[in-house]
Amino acid sequence: MAEAPSMIRAGAAELYDAHVLKNYPRAPVTIVRGSGSTVWDDQGRAYLDFSSGIAVSSLGHCHPKWVAAIRRQAGELVHTSNLFRNPNQGELARRLVGYAGPGRVFFCNSGAEADEALIKLSRLHGVRKAGAEGRCFKVVCAKQAFHGRMFGGMSATPRERVQKGFRPLVPGFVFADLNDLEGFARLVDADTAAILVETIQGDGGINPCTAEFLVGLRRLCDEHNLLLLLDEVQCGAGRTGRFFAFEHAGVRPDAIAMAKGLGGGFPIGAMWVGERAADLFQPGSHGSTFGGTPLACAAALAVLDVIEAEGLLAHVASESAPWIRELRQMAAEHPKHVLEVRGLGFLVGVQMASDSAPYAAALLERGLLTAVAGVNVIRLLPPLNASAAELSRSVAIFWDVLTSR
Repeated sequence: MAEAPSMIRAGAAELYDAHVLKNYPRAPVTIVRGSGSTVWDDQGRAYLDFSSGIAVSSLGHCHPKWVAAIRRQAGELVHTSNLFRNPNQGELARRLVGYAGPGRVFFCNSGAEADEALIKLSRLHGVRKAGAEGRCFKVVCAKQAFHGRMFGGMSATPRERVQKGFRPLVPGFVFADLNDLEGFARLVDADTAAILVETIQGDGGINPCTAEFLVGLRRLCDEHNLLLLLDEVQCGAGRTGRFFAFEHAGVRPDAIAMAKGLGGGFPIGAMWVGERAADLFQPGSHGSTFGGTPLACAAALAVLDVIEAEGLLAHVASESAPWIRELRQMAAEHPKHVLEVRGLGFLVGVQMASDSAPYAAALLERGLLTAVAGVNVIRLLPPLNASAAELSRSVAIFWDVLTSR
């Protein structure tokens, strides 16, 4: 007989200690339920969730329209494989093309897979570019980047804690400082196929590309026949008040990786490819057994429906401005603890003056879930529908932590 859910939850810590790989530094909290911006642990304590599953739960927890869409689809058809068509995948591709521009979409299961698809796209473009003269496969990336933990993305992530123990890595990646256009240009040569950056670095500490930098990268790619590849896994799907973060700069890339908030909590990843490079993938060049299932696409379509019906892009744009002002006022009054507040929309990093882990633990103790990033940065990632009151509450909790130290 199966154990009752309450019995399983009661022993979660012991089960993790005994059976789960220890590759995450988990907080001592077992979350069992969520609604909106709030989650509850197995002791009945409520938390304001401004980690959003690391920018995944874009509609908060258990949004009724999202839940209804998943339930309905689960009762009709869950999986077919990509040997056949399913209507949800075609409709989701149409809607994403509507946001990104003319092109085509490949579906996968995660941001790491979407980034790997970008890297494979760069290789195919390099083959086309080099022709009979040979191969060109170099990709220029940014320092402090994070492009996932598969071998391609890990090789594009120049950070020791990510790469340690896994060398030799995939060759061909070179790195310059984010927003240093001249530094990127110096690395471009005849062997270069693409430039790959996050529009806003997430795990690296919430470091945005400037508009001037993105415009310069677009020009550089046009001049040298390179693909401009943007990783919007964390900063896309509405998190900055536009559907894609690069829209703030007025540029259009050649391909985009997306995931996280696109599914609202259900695993899905995608790569949009503009018309210029959309023919590079042909049958056999890439695939995904679970990519774009009817159920995953139903979840993503529900996210898009709610974003549009509830005006969440405008909500993020309007509510984030006073929230970030409050955070910056907090920082100004606590210079001993906080160095800077940076970010855009509901993707904000609070740069601490020392180790961020004790601050994150103190915020957790006071009922605010956050995520650490980069060097001593606290990430604040509220759901796109977080209320003004919840945003102000997050600042009040943070302020209380700083005042008490």
